[in-house]
Amino acid sequence: MGALAAAFFFGVSTPLSKALISDLNAFMLAGLLYLGAGLGLAALEPFKAKREVPAGRKRNYKYIAGMVIFGGLLGPVFLMLAIKIAPAASVSIWLNMELVATALLGYFLFKDHLARLGWASVVITVAAGLLLSWGGGAAGFKAGLLVALACFSWGFDNHFTALIDDISPSQSTIIKGLAAGGTNLAIGLALAGGAPALAAAGKALLVGFFCYGLSITLYIASAQRLGAVRSQLIFSVSPLFGVLLSVLWLGEGFTAVQAVSGALLFGSVLLMMSEKHAHSHLHTAAEHTHQHSHDDMHHAHPHTGLAGTHSHFHRHEPAEHQHPHWPDLHHRHTH
Repeated sequence: MGALAAAFFFGVSTPLSKALISDLNAFMLAGLLYLGAGLGLAALEPFKAKREVPAGRKRNYKYIAGMVIFGGLLGPVFLMLAIKIAPAASVSIWLNMELVATALLGYFLFKDHLARLGWASVVITVAAGLLLSWGGGAAGFKAGLLVALACFSWGFDNHFTALIDDISPSQSTIIKGLAAGGTNLAIGLALAGGAPALAAAGKALLVGFFCYGLSITLYIASAQRLGAVRSQLIFSVSPLFGVLLSVLWLGEGFTAVQAVSGALLFGSVLLMMSEKHAHSHLHTAAEHTHQHSHDDMHHAHPHTGLAGTHSHFHRHEPAEHQHPHWPDLHHRHTH
């Protein structure tokens, strides 16, 4: 239920943002949404279970900076600009491009693997995006490009966040929300020449908390229980909620082109998530902090007092083995 709830909150964020964009400029709305997420999660942080304090922290400043710039500053602004000129239903469907954008960046820049199913997913995603853009004319192509830029920005964000191994996902969202949200809000206020209406700002903060902050928290909890692949598959239905709210609440139409594009994009997600590979690979010695459990082949270190998924500073001894795997923190290698 956690992944489905996360998909619902994220899915409805697009039509809700569409309703707010008339009262706030793109920078202001993007800033308030991420501030809402950061402030909300920061308020919940003291109630979380305590974790072991890392024995040593790595200097992840460049990755944190990349996460804030791409994930918090650029991504949401590109998305708000697209929402302003395109139907919310179309933008909701386009957002499924994020998974493929992440995979392409991983292949070309971050030493990830992409085999035939992955490339087929890329081709289908591009075709679906072009089809959906074609149906919207010049504005459709502009909006599609803006959403693609947002998805690639969040793709960089995903990779940078995965390389940060001494803070939790919720803590990274707090940092991103407060730093990037505050910056975008300041830019938006300067462009507007004044403060927004209190009611509009309050609504944007609430949407940010539920649709970004709470959605991320629920997704992380689900991924810990179900695994990343199954959780991502459930989360990929989020555009359905966005389309439904766009049609029922905003009164937008739903076209055959949108239906075909949505089906193609969902199919591309299934293909991408079904890809895995196995080969002999070497793990060099490493020390880091991240959330993990001891039911895999990479965490055999002994300790007492911690069970299930937990986080603490630990060391990996060198190991060479073969098993099916996806690109993750422990599998970034060339082939």
